[in-house]
Amino acid sequence: MFKDRADAGQKLAKALEKYRNNPDVIVLAIPRGGVEVGLEVAKYLHSDFDMLFCRKLQYPWTTESGYGAICEDGTIFINEQALQGVTQDDIYREIERQEAEIAHRIKVLRSGKPLKDLTNKIVILTDDGVAMGSTMIAAVKMLHKLPVKKIVVAVPTASPQAVAVLKQLADEVVTLYTPHPFFAVADAYERWYDVSDEEVLELLTRYSIKND
Repeated sequence: MFKDRADAGQKLAKALEKYRNNPDVIVLAIPRGGVEVGLEVAKYLHSDFDMLFCRKLQYPWTTESGYGAICEDGTIFINEQALQGVTQDDIYREIERQEAEIAHRIKVLRSGKPLKDLTNKIVILTDDGVAMGSTMIAAVKMLHKLPVKKIVVAVPTASPQAVAVLKQLADEVVTLYTPHPFFAVADAYERWYDVSDEEVLELLTRYSIKND
């Protein structure tokens, strides 16, 4: 479906045409994979941009999957059905670990600055894709605590199950590719790799130069 994250962001942006040139719109990307997607969307829509930091709560025995997520304001989502084999101590340790990682990433990628003011904003929340949905669910729950006007979840690809859940939480869900059965976000991309902090900083610099 997509050559890479830039291609996915460009295609997703066109599906959000109705939000173009609206001064109330801000695009929030979930780092790191969602940043290039979000920047392409923000560039096309001529909107403001920021990053919302959320991290998956991972199992002690694997980093490939998780049972929930935590956001920068402390909002936590835990999928109770996914907790088999996970102790309360495991959860506490993982929360502490991810809180430290979020603090580090905010310092490195957002220069330690707080999230931009979202009062009365139409927030377009994006990532490079949604599989289980824990991170995106936690992010939406965080936004519900803030005085935003509207929450739009927009991703290039997502599992049908995650879309069904997010439609109950967000005001609008926009996605381009929801295969059934759904196996992995990476399956929607020709070129897929883990994004580094250095690449995120390079993307942010490139975007700001283009939009000066």
